[in-house]
Amino acid sequence: MRRPILRTGLGGFSYVALLIVVAIISLGATASVQMGGIAHRRQAEDELLFIGLQYKRAIRSYFEAAPPGAPAAAPTRLEDLLRDPRFPGVRRHIRQLYNDPLTGKLDWVLIRSPDGKGLLGVHSRSKETPIRVDNFPDEFFHFKGKTRYSDWVFVYGVVCSDQGCEIDRSASDFGGQ
Repeated sequence: MRRPILRTGLGGFSYVALLIVVAIISLGATASVQMGGIAHRRQAEDELLFIGLQYKRAIRSYFEAAPPGAPAAAPTRLEDLLRDPRFPGVRRHIRQLYNDPLTGKLDWVLIRSPDGKGLLGVHSRSKETPIRVDNFPDEFFHFKGKTRYSDWVFVYGVVCSDQGCEIDRSASDFGGQ
């Protein structure tokens, strides 16, 4: 004689348990994607600091490499840092023109000298809020508390203090000023 099959109701429990497992996996995947996004932004911030410093150093190098007898002058465009037009041969102040790591394009905002002719620095067009707002390397101490990446300005010939930044007129003549 066969015994009757008893239903214990465990089928519904298995379904609910499966839904809970799927929900937990979904939450874990979402957290991983968010953490990956934050890690990517942090990497872009570090890259922005590196590239900005490269442009600042290249502009300083351009100023200091004036041909004999010529006054120190600022480059007029970024391309002048790749090949200095003041010299007959190829003279480079930067290895390449870098894209803005936040926009992915070569679309830097150029900071001009007071006369509008010379190039003193660059900054990003990004209006996003930075993750890092403190604990910058010493050369970027004035970035503390900035609320947008576009406020991270990389410029040569400017003196910064806790009160703000201003053009250092003693550093050079900035192309005739």
